[in-house]
Amino acid sequence: MTVINLKTRRPVTPQDDRLHPHPHRPSAGHLLRCADLLGRQEVTTNTLEALLERWDSGDGKPYKGSLIDWDAYEANPDSLGCMCAQGQVLNVIRGMTPQEINDIADQREADTLVMETLGISRGQAILLRNINDSVGGAPSVVLTHPEKVLGDQAQAVLAFFKYLDSMTNADWQNYFAARAAAWDAAGESAWAAAWDAAWAAAWDAAGDAAGDAAGESAWAAARDAAWDAAGESAWAAARAAAGDAARDAAGDAARDAARAANEIQGASILTKAGKPLFFLALFGFKTVEALLDWANQ
Repeated sequence: MTVINLKTRRPVTPQDDRLHPHPHRPSAGHLLRCADLLGRQEVTTNTLEALLERWDSGDGKPYKGSLIDWDAYEANPDSLGCMCAQGQVLNVIRGMTPQEINDIADQREADTLVMETLGISRGQAILLRNINDSVGGAPSVVLTHPEKVLGDQAQAVLAFFKYLDSMTNADWQNYFAARAAAWDAAGESAWAAAWDAAWAAAWDAAGDAAGDAAGESAWAAARDAAWDAAGESAWAAARAAAGDAARDAAGDAARDAARAANEIQGASILTKAGKPLFFLALFGFKTVEALLDWANQ
């Protein structure tokens, strides 16, 4: 079983315990592999599970704040601790070299690469980044137990992220039309009230679930996590959609998607209070069940 030093491209001696925290693991699960060995092969269960296990271990927590700390990498090229969660995914699973990762100038490019590599939504890739940088502990829960950071409606929130990725130009035009009609019908005060209701309901619903599962830091982050991931995802999707209207209104789309994600988190509370899912309806779904039906097609 050979592990490659990412800087020298030479084999590392097996006596280096930092690289072999789990000596029983099969070779397919080894973490430190250069691009020449790993290439761009499909994600293997062993490799991903090994990476998640490393994140959860005492010495395997990813770096926070940027894709890679180049000074830390040069000081110790045998360690993955110089890379954030996204950086480690790109290195270990996608097979990118540390230099290639360091050369990524646009965070949106990194989000896209992680999205493609893991086969997840852009929103979940953004969530992985945000939780890695803002919450103590390992970010593996974003992939293994998303309910710990999104609340008990996590699967519906993830389905909404997927929908944002799938939206065509026609879907965006439908959204813009629904938004204009809702604004004309409801007015600014009703719009603000719906926003306040979504924010409060998400705090109550996601806070209870995440607080019990992952502690106070995740409790505080649950509502913000959905807001940030949905907002950034919608902004990127709207900017990429065909047509000047989509690009010009990307900010509105980002805010509305973020509010819709919070409505999903607090859907049971809003429904019990007799309040509609105002922002989710702008994207064509009047209920969470309708969204899940779309996801399960």
